[in-house]
Formats: sequence, structure tokens, C-alpha cells
Amino acid sequence: MSTRVEAGELPAEAAFTGGRAIDYVPGIVLLLGVGLLGKYAQIWWNSLARHQHWTVPDIEYVLWAIVIGLLITNTVGLHPIFRPGVLTYQFWLKVGIVALGSRFVLGDIAKLGALSLVQILVDMVVAGTIIILAARAFGLSGKLGSLLAIGTSICGVSAIVAAKGAIRARNADVGYAIAAILALGAVGLFTLPPLGHAIGLTDHEFGLWAGLAVDNTAETTATGYLYSEHAGKIAVLVKSTRNALIGFVVLGFAVYWAARGEADGIAPGVKARAAFVWNKFPKFVLGFLAVSAIATAGWLSRGQSANLANVSKWAFLLTFAGVGLTTDIRQIARTGWRPLVVAIIGLTVVASVSLGIVLLTSRVFHWGVSL
Repeated sequence: MSTRVEAGELPAEAAFTGGRAIDYVPGIVLLLGVGLLGKYAQIWWNSLARHQHWTVPDIEYVLWAIVIGLLITNTVGLHPIFRPGVLTYQFWLKVGIVALGSRFVLGDIAKLGALSLVQILVDMVVAGTIIILAARAFGLSGKLGSLLAIGTSICGVSAIVAAKGAIRARNADVGYAIAAILALGAVGLFTLPPLGHAIGLTDHEFGLWAGLAVDNTAETTATGYLYSEHAGKIAVLVKSTRNALIGFVVLGFAVYWAARGEADGIAPGVKARAAFVWNKFPKFVLGFLAVSAIATAGWLSRGQSANLANVSKWAFLLTFAGVGLTTDIRQIARTGWRPLVVAIIGLTVVASVSLGIVLLTSRVFHWGVSL
């Protein structure tokens, strides 16, 4: 009997922690198989279109891999033997992002990172405030509202998991928040690229928008690459800047709930709070910056840069397959309508505000358009 992946158990921080190496093999092979099937589906589709003289869009392997994974999980289900390996897709995502650092020079990162930080802070304050107010209006608990605000404004599932212990949230609230964020990721993945084309966004503008508007890093990466390779690179860079704020945001919510006597207090002093932020900080962002610094210094040969680019592509291939294989639509639907409605409000607000910020900064102020 097949068992589907539970939405509340999806965070892959547990990947490669414990268990035998052989336990991961079936799931990783499945990720590779789905990813390659998506790649060959793209080739087949384009070949068929040319042979039949059809005028059709080039459907990227990213979408094929995700759809194939979705079909498997939401029809026959994901057998438990595949689960450990499939949940490593977040690890491959981080490998891909670190390797992608070879495609950026530190000057571009500094320039776009500074711009992104301003955009993110505005987006975060507006979206977080509206989500918390919407959560209250729909009668959700204060901590569930906090988790939804943290997940939507910063980094999806990873931020929710990071906040769980810090604000002493209930497992039920965490499960609801994760399911809602996963649903948002799926919606953003399939709606933002067509909207971007309809609006006429450049690759650079869409990459900024995807990096600001989509919650989970995996879905952000997939959304960007669905638009174009350049959009995908920009989306990853913006999202990495967003991820770097996890510790500060979680710290703020932890202090708030501790002051109300509903979370463990944080030791006073700059060192204690710095240690808290460092503990929550996504370390793969440092790997991305380190590889970029090496590339900027000219210490990589052309062949080595090409090899890192291939590592990034193969890692993302596994990642996109994992996005589809870990999205159980029926499990998400069973979590109830109120958290989903609040999350949808959050997605709409974040997408609208971030699009306005992108258009204002790129077309009115012309910030960062040369990257």
C-alpha cells in the first residue's frame, strides 16, 4: 500500500541525518529519473512541435519534472521506501545554489543584494502586517498568524521550522502553516511566469519578482528558471538575500512572544542574540558567497567554472523533481480553509507589493537594470 508524503513532515532539514546510506538510494534514483524524464519530455515536445509545424511555447524541463512528480505523488502515491531519498531535494537545492555562485561576481552580488535588501524590508513589513491582521480577522491563533507571516515574508518552510521552537508553537499550528505555504508555492510556481509574460517583464525584472514573491527557496528557483535561465539566477540571488534575514525575523518574533510569557526567554546581551541569529542563519548562503569570491578572484579556470555550472544544473534537476514529488495536493486541502485563505491573502499582497517595487525600482529609478 502506498503512502503519500505528509505535508507537515516535508522540511528536509532531516535529510541525511541518521539512517543507512542505502536508505537514500531509491529516492535519489527516483529524483534523477523524474528529472531526466522531464528533460527528455522537453526534447520530445519540441521535436514533435517542429515535426508537426506547430507554433507552441517551449515548455522547460523544470515544469515537466514538477508536473511528473505531482502526478506520481497525487495518483499512485510515494512509497515509504522512496521517502528518505526524495526528501534530500532540499540538500540538492543548496548544492545547486552554492555551485551557482561561480556565475556571479561579488560586485554584482553587492549591488543586487543592497537593492534586494531595501525591497525585501518594505515587502516584509507590509506583507507581515497584513497577514497578521488577516489571521486575527479569520480567528487564527496568534502563533499560527506569526508562523504564516514569517513563512510568507521570509523563507517558507525553513523559516517556519526555525521559528517553531523559538516561539514555542504547537505542532498543529506548524503543520497548518507549512501546508498553507506549500500551497502558495505551488500557486506561485504556475501563475507567476504566465503573468510575467503577460505584463512584459524582462528576465531581470521577473527574477527580482520571483525572488521577492515566492516563499520556499525550491519553488523560487523553479519559478525563476521557468521564465529563463537569467531570471532563475536573479531569483536565487534575491532569495538568498531574503534567507539571510531569517535569524533576525525569528529573533523579533521570539522576543515578542517571550515578553508575553508564551515562549522561552532569550538571554540578554548582544552575544546571546548574535548567537541566536547565527544558529538560524542558512549556512549555504555563505557557501554561495565563498564560491563567488573564488570566481571573482579568478582562481577558477574556464573548465572548472563549466564543471560547477554543470553541478548546479544537475542539482537543480533533482530539486525540481523533488518539488513535484513532495507536493500532495489532497493533504494540503485537508488542513482547513482558514489558514489557506490567510495565506492566499498573503501571496496576493506579497506578489502585488513586490511587483510594484520591482517596476518602480527598475523602470522609474533604473536601479540594478545593468546586472
